[in-house]
Amino acid sequence: MAGRPSKYKTEYAEQAYKLCLLGATDAEIADFFEVDEATVNRWKNDYPEFCESIKRGKTPADAEVAASLYKRATGYKVNTVKVFQFQGEPVIVPVVEEIAPDTGAAMAWLKNRRKQNWRDKQDVDLNIKEMPEIIIKRSE
Repeated sequence: MAGRPSKYKTEYAEQAYKLCLLGATDAEIADFFEVDEATVNRWKNDYPEFCESIKRGKTPADAEVAASLYKRATGYKVNTVKVFQFQGEPVIVPVVEEIAPDTGAAMAWLKNRRKQNWRDKQDVDLNIKEMPEIIIKRSE
């Protein structure tokens, strides 16, 4: 093989896995290993265990975010407590708090899940297929 030897070490696969569980992007992984993002992409091609560890780490992290976004988009209930004071004594009251759906989260969810129907950009066809017949009336 010609060229410089790779900086890749077998322990990088486990480190990349843990970074991905924390939500790291490929650019952040590259920064962690002090290499370019292109090098990380090359390692994914050259070292199947490295590529697999990244996929394995990103899957649960992405799923957790998707679940949180879905909950935020649809609204949810959370058990909490309120603390009051009654006759100088603290009183702790369990409360079920309802979190209203968030339209921004709903839009983000739909834009990612229903790409065809939920986009900011609209395609408009500006080509004229038929020339409309124009009737000019003269007033006499």
